[in-house]
Amino acid sequence: MLQAVEIVALHDERCRLWHQEPDAPEPTAGWLALVAAQHRANFDLWHTEDEARVPNAADSEIARVKRLVDKTNQRRNDLAEALDVALLEYLAATGLPSPQATLHSESPGLMIDRLSILALKIHHTREEVARTDAPAGHAERNRMRLAVLMEQRGDLGACLDALWQQTLRGERRFKLYQQLKMYNDPTLNPAVYRLAR
Repeated sequence: MLQAVEIVALHDERCRLWHQEPDAPEPTAGWLALVAAQHRANFDLWHTEDEARVPNAADSEIARVKRLVDKTNQRRNDLAEALDVALLEYLAATGLPSPQATLHSESPGLMIDRLSILALKIHHTREEVARTDAPAGHAERNRMRLAVLMEQRGDLGACLDALWQQTLRGERRFKLYQQLKMYNDPTLNPAVYRLAR
């Protein structure tokens, strides 16, 4: 069910597609559709955050973007948790993960989220390498950054695969680590509920 090479390929393919066709339809079924949906949230978050960094942006525009960032980040986190729920449901059918197994500190959903962010960094760094209007040394600097990002993604993918295989063998386990974000909940954010009084 879980293979880092498939996830990485999907992330890269979707990055290319969404930059060319922003409204391209999403996969609609199966595990990889959930991976793609979570990646789309990161894709949207990346580009929304860029809007807030535009020099001389109006305060009203920054406020609009900040609200959109909060909403999109919530979707990103909810989908990372949904990845873990899907994996844990798959494992439960075979009596896994083993309660006696060593607990892993990071869940696969959070690792897939990190792979998604690395895919975005890699895509945009490749764009910087190819820029023809960049100053001298820019391409070389970004080639070095790209090498680091590729190494980090390779390491993380290998760790994800190892965790999954160890979980299937009953040697390791992971839990659903809920993010329990407070800022989007009007009953938990004091800046919001104090105004309602």
